Amino acid sequence: MAQEENDRGFKIKDCALTAIATGRRAMNLRELRDIVQDIHPGSIYYHFWSGLLRPGYAPREYNNDFAAWAFYGLHDLRLAERLSVIDPTGGKDLESLRQELIDVVEERLDETEMVPWARRDRQFYFVRSQIVVFDTRVAIEQPEGLADVVKSMSTSSIFYHFIDARRRSDAQVDDFRAWLGGFTPRYDDLCSQLACVDPYFETLPELRDQLSAIMQDYFGGLSP
Repeated sequence: MAQEENDRGFKIKDCALTAIATGRRAMNLRELRDIVQDIHPGSIYYHFWSGLLRPGYAPREYNNDFAAWAFYGLHDLRLAERLSVIDPTGGKDLESLRQELIDVVEERLDETEMVPWARRDRQFYFVRSQIVVFDTRVAIEQPEGLADVVKSMSTSSIFYHFIDARRRSDAQVDDFRAWLGGFTPRYDDLCSQLACVDPYFETLPELRDQLSAIMQDYFGGLSP
């Protein structure tokens, strides 16, 4: 289970993504493609997800680092748009996400007679992530407590429990659904609602508001 404390209690965790330099960089699209083919999977994860924890890094339409670089570094609007619509929750794992990224880049290379280059100060620097987890010492014993706790969770805690959990779970589910599954079938309807929430195309505050609204509505507005 993604949430190890599935023996009824749910412990609220918080997290931070630490950036680790890989020493690899790309100045043009072909170099980007070649590096993506064998870069540490943690780098793929970082460049798709860390922007959620770095508010204001790029306009929302360029919601991953690859798309932002295509626009700002290569000035390739068409490529930026194609990269931006890649949903990292759509594949089964990081390797399938890597392949989808490569496919988009190769398609653009096939269309382009001249490979675009970025200026030296606009190179793409590959970074990989390591997650650091903190115990908030907040816990709830029954699912009804989610109506109160979710709305006050930090955005990085939302990231940990609703996004990063999918990477940690063989079933690729968030911690809320993993925990609620232990009460099956009582909360199946709530789990179905949570499964419909796409965590990638929202900001973390928006995602928290959406999850809070689902919890508040499901539990009958028990919280003030």
